[in-house]
Amino acid sequence: MEMAPAAQVASNPRTVEDIFKDYSARRGALVRALTSDVDEFFGLCDPDKENLCLYGLANGSWEVALPAEEVPPELPEPALGINFARDGMNRRDWLSLVAVHSDSWLVSVAFFFAARLNGNERKRLFNMINDLPTVYEALVDRKHVRDRSGVDSSGKSKHSTKRTGEGQVKRSRVVAEEYEDDDEEHNETFCGTCGGLYNANEFWIGCDICERWFHGKCVRITPAKAEHIKHYKCPDCSSSSSKKTRL
Repeated sequence: MEMAPAAQVASNPRTVEDIFKDYSARRGALVRALTSDVDEFFGLCDPDKENLCLYGLANGSWEVALPAEEVPPELPEPALGINFARDGMNRRDWLSLVAVHSDSWLVSVAFFFAARLNGNERKRLFNMINDLPTVYEALVDRKHVRDRSGVDSSGKSKHSTKRTGEGQVKRSRVVAEEYEDDDEEHNETFCGTCGGLYNANEFWIGCDICERWFHGKCVRITPAKAEHIKHYKCPDCSSSSSKKTRL
């Protein structure tokens, strides 16, 4: 993601479901910035540049950008000047600090949109948000995730469920359990929809087109339904195929 001016919001979500969808997309983007895209993110946060912010966008992308110029801004702003502390802290600690600020920003944006909801709707939104791991948890709470997944300390690999070309469901895509140095921190499997970390106790399915992985519940695929799918296409790939067909 290249550094760019802060993006404007096209339209504000108004329902609990739409606000949660917005939250999930922004959260997933921030998780990717701090994990799979961490080297690119680190390089963009040049301490010699002006005050920079990390934005998670509603379209699922992220950007490092200058803060909005208008006062007050259209949306709550993320932490300002994250680049200044980059070289003065341990890399892991700096990323953790950015993650904590990112979680705070995500909640502030969600409840900015939720201002016109009633109390029960806001409570439901909070519970939906709270059911997802925070950005901070996705980044640093590796041991907790391994314990929840029932993986012992012997360094065994974990596997996700994926559909093969022959129409059989098998265990595939080995994800390493070793996290001995910072450079390997981002070699995790994240859900392409919600950004949640892999959990062996949950059903996952891999897209045969883009090769991303998804919670079955996030893409509405059950193990029983997967048995009858020869080649799985995620919602994004299915949507892209439909657009090309219409053209």
